[in-house]
Amino acid sequence: MNVLGIIASGVAALFITVALAKGARRAALRPHTPHAPDEPGGRAPRAAVLRRAGGATVVLGVGTAVGGALWLGAADDSAGSVAGPLAGAGIVAALGLVHDLKPFRAVLRLPVQTAAAVLVVCLAGLSPAAGVLAVLWIVLVTNAFALLDHADGLLTTVGLVTAAGLLACAALGGDPALTLLPATLVAGLAGFLLHNWHPARLRLGASGAQFTGFALAASGALIQEAAPSGRAAWAALPVLATVALADTALVLISRRRAARSLLRDTDDHIAHRLRRVRVTVPGAAVLLGLWAAVPVTTATLVYAELLHPAFLLLPSAGSVAAVFVLLRIPAYAQPRTAPSRTAARRTAAPTTGAAIPSAASAPGVAGPNPGKGAPSGTARTAAGHPTVPPPPTGRSAAGVAAERS
Repeated sequence: MNVLGIIASGVAALFITVALAKGARRAALRPHTPHAPDEPGGRAPRAAVLRRAGGATVVLGVGTAVGGALWLGAADDSAGSVAGPLAGAGIVAALGLVHDLKPFRAVLRLPVQTAAAVLVVCLAGLSPAAGVLAVLWIVLVTNAFALLDHADGLLTTVGLVTAAGLLACAALGGDPALTLLPATLVAGLAGFLLHNWHPARLRLGASGAQFTGFALAASGALIQEAAPSGRAAWAALPVLATVALADTALVLISRRRAARSLLRDTDDHIAHRLRRVRVTVPGAAVLLGLWAAVPVTTATLVYAELLHPAFLLLPSAGSVAAVFVLLRIPAYAQPRTAPSRTAARRTAAPTTGAAIPSAASAPGVAGPNPGKGAPSGTARTAAGHPTVPPPPTGRSAAGVAAERS
């Protein structure tokens, strides 16, 4: 595949994504009936669904550009290496679109993602050992990148930087067909970033996030398999997913420490913790984009044999240190502790005693007179004489008077 074909595919993906995203944005902002804010069945409003499913524009833009290039025969004899990742990414994107329209449990995605990864391996003709490792890698990285879709512009920025690194590695690897999907993905994400930057009018959602993660993971696996023997692809290419894997490790460690469910998504990702230290939403996207650029640049230079593979330890060690620093930022609200029984009794005791009215508080009864001989707190009559308590026998005063008479 020549350079002009790659550039034409990228330009096509850019314009198609921008046009579709603009149309989806207009449809999402179009006013609807105010008397029915929610659709029947408890579904979200139409505008919210369109914003959440905005990633379908990236899927259609990139898929149309790559599919057109394959139809024109631009991939030559390596059509399987391009059609496999595109087909697998399309399958997980369709599943994600269903989730955007009607959410379901995240664990149900794993069988579909695994089947799509097996399809990539079979079409690429990988060996059984390499195929198993590729399937595990694709499923892991797909979900790691999908978890980054928790802030405006975050996944789009990190995916754009990662796709640019894969494009450079594919161009250096000697197989031009493998550059097609990363090139169109760079263009598609760049066009979508115009609508996904804070404040985001459209979101990638499960459809666009899984499509992006799967396309990046599958392209990385195939580029590594097709790399010349002299290049350190086995060490360089996995480093491209450093930020996504760091976010996944941060979430898993944090939820494990807090004894929380590992599959229940909460506000404990990197961008959430940065917000707690007063980093803005655009600032978080920029910081993670710069963070991703460091390992991507280092891995590309190592893949090009311009740096020794030992330099890959620097961004990896820095990412591990960043995870430990982020773990010190509290991510969960402290639970309210109920008062102990002893404290509750101590608090309730004065209230119980005060609830019993004394005789001095009765109308027409004067309070105690310290000048007299009666003890303080003794109830007195209006003349100042102390009242006589009832007899201790339990008999009433009327019965005692009857006996005396």
